[in-house]
Amino acid sequence: MTDNQYMTLNNGVKMPLVGFGTWTLRGEQGKQVVLEALAAGYRLIDTAHMYGNEDIVGQAVAESGIPREAIFITTKLCGTRAGYKLACQGIEESLDRLQTDYIDLLLIHEPYAEAAEMYCALTEAYRSGKVRAIGISNFNAREYLAFIENCDIIPMVNQVECHVYYRRKELQKTLETHGTKMQAWSPFTEGQKPIFHEPILQALGKEYSKTSAQIALQYLVQQGIAVIPKSSHRKRMEENLNIFDTTLTAEDIAQIHQLETGKTLFGWYDD
Repeated sequence: MTDNQYMTLNNGVKMPLVGFGTWTLRGEQGKQVVLEALAAGYRLIDTAHMYGNEDIVGQAVAESGIPREAIFITTKLCGTRAGYKLACQGIEESLDRLQTDYIDLLLIHEPYAEAAEMYCALTEAYRSGKVRAIGISNFNAREYLAFIENCDIIPMVNQVECHVYYRRKELQKTLETHGTKMQAWSPFTEGQKPIFHEPILQALGKEYSKTSAQIALQYLVQQGIAVIPKSSHRKRMEENLNIFDTTLTAEDIAQIHQLETGKTLFGWYDD
């Protein structure tokens, strides 16, 4: 991967702009999909306690033959580890299941009431070298601003729902003002919208010899948003990575922005 395929977090750590999502993957078949993604060139693998698949991600990374330092592993602590002691326990569990000495990015999965306590555990793990970067997930702007009032370390990432229908410019602006990068889960809307058949994306895809999916990802990446698409098909995996040879114009981006609805498709947020 070349330098333009990474973003630099507020502590200097470089994170791939395009990662591979795993939330539906389970068992041996799931492990094989992760191995296929690594073989296709993905170097960021996104998992979570909630997904119940950290073990297969760890196995795939170990079996891939790719040096551990070349792979960026993200995981998240969920509500079953809400609290300082539980979060400390959860970090050790993740390290064990992932078969690794360190996690590249560790997030709090949702804005739990105990998020501040959990973040103390993340901060300690970061300072001890068990974690290279820390952050949050699914925090809206109001929740984020309240959260960072008591943070010794500003979160490096806020991973949220973001796609062409829900661009969240104001949230990104708020995050970037304080040094936090935005990362998009559901860049293809998880089937909630006919994104691959959108006329605007199809027309631009034809112009640039790209698919609608590639244009949808490029739209976000070009505006400084990391993305975590998911696919079980090798051809689509490769297509989703192959977006860095295209530059959308300001007019192209304005066209795509016409798809904006300002509304979540998953009911996570009250923006």
